[in-house]
Amino acid sequence: MTFPNANLFPYTAEVDVRGRLSLGGCDAIELAAEFGTPLYVFDEDTLRGKCREFVDGFKSRYRNSSVIYACKAFINVALAQLLLDEGLGLDVVSGGELAVALRAGFPPERIYFHGNNKSRDELAMALDCGIGRVVVDNFHEMSLLAELASERGVVQDITLRVSPGVDPHTHVYTTTGVLDSKFGFAIQTGDAQKAVESASGESGLRLVGVHFHLGSPIFELEPYTRAMEISLEFASMVGLPLAEISPGGGFAIAYTRDQEPPPVEAYAEAISAPLPSEGGPHLVVEPGRAIVGRAGVALYSAGAVKDVPGVRRYVSVDGGMGDNIRPALYQAQYEAVIANKMVDEEWEAVSVAGKFCESGDVLLRDVLIPRLEPGDILAVPASGAYAPAMASNYNLVPRPAIVMVKDGRARLIRRRETYEDLMRHDVV
Repeated sequence: MTFPNANLFPYTAEVDVRGRLSLGGCDAIELAAEFGTPLYVFDEDTLRGKCREFVDGFKSRYRNSSVIYACKAFINVALAQLLLDEGLGLDVVSGGELAVALRAGFPPERIYFHGNNKSRDELAMALDCGIGRVVVDNFHEMSLLAELASERGVVQDITLRVSPGVDPHTHVYTTTGVLDSKFGFAIQTGDAQKAVESASGESGLRLVGVHFHLGSPIFELEPYTRAMEISLEFASMVGLPLAEISPGGGFAIAYTRDQEPPPVEAYAEAISAPLPSEGGPHLVVEPGRAIVGRAGVALYSAGAVKDVPGVRRYVSVDGGMGDNIRPALYQAQYEAVIANKMVDEEWEAVSVAGKFCESGDVLLRDVLIPRLEPGDILAVPASGAYAPAMASNYNLVPRPAIVMVKDGRARLIRRRETYEDLMRHDVV
């Protein structure tokens, strides 16, 4: 049985004969009982399906293309192994993400290292493991990387992160390709051209291409096409033999039922349109949210209720901004269902508050769902990206467990933190 906002949930989401939400063939209420709440549930079929959508969608329109997953959306060892199995590469932005990739057995040559302030230790770690690409973000990093490469007697392949000055019309906190950004060498100021000249003069670096990233999530196609054109024109102008080009990621997903992001094929068409049909550079795309977002569902237990007559009804859950800070940070909007009341027809507006000691800790405002009461299990879809990745121990609340579901079986891929974990690094 389907339900009104099923398009926000994993491919395997269903309503069973008892009127309860099922994910990957597993009853959501039973998952909550077995593993506790808050609980993040990832659907393996959706993860693998999204990987294949991107690989097939881009290769069918531009043969010389590769898909590398943006780890910042969320990564752990189990997910990295799944991505490896699906033939993707990885985009890491820290030594920690690189360490997870290596622990998962990921070939270093399929890993790209991003970030605007990589440390000496992180760059040394990347060089020592034989990383495929370092995406150089600034002159300081270029000088440091060249020094470390020379010390080791190696030549490191790099791409330059350029800023094409294109506004993708997304949230100001997640817009990265404009002139006023902490990321990259701006084409408009001449810094990008100086970076090409500097990189070409470093014996320990081999400049193979350019990278840009416009922001996220991007629902429009034209900004990608325009930024590709600007980057290609720039490479031609400075005489850079372009072996590789990357538009980054930023591909949108639906968080609410009225949102309709473009299909993967439409992104692929817009991005590849400026490229020659034959003999063009290697195209590298970096989806993160678009692979894990829809695959993840957050489960919470409802608790305290507060009715403010004539204003709104608040129901608090046992999670909140500690496991999903996006609503507080970006004013991100989500929808929800009550996993044990999937067939109830009488809905009401309710605001779902978190348990953290902040007035801004409200996960959903005035969302329409059946009457939410203490003990109910609330399911929030499209929670796979940036929610567990940005989780914290604010108020010293342990971070949730994560399970992977498939064919009626659930396996724990990250255990719930304990109070002992919270104190493990304290020095007394």
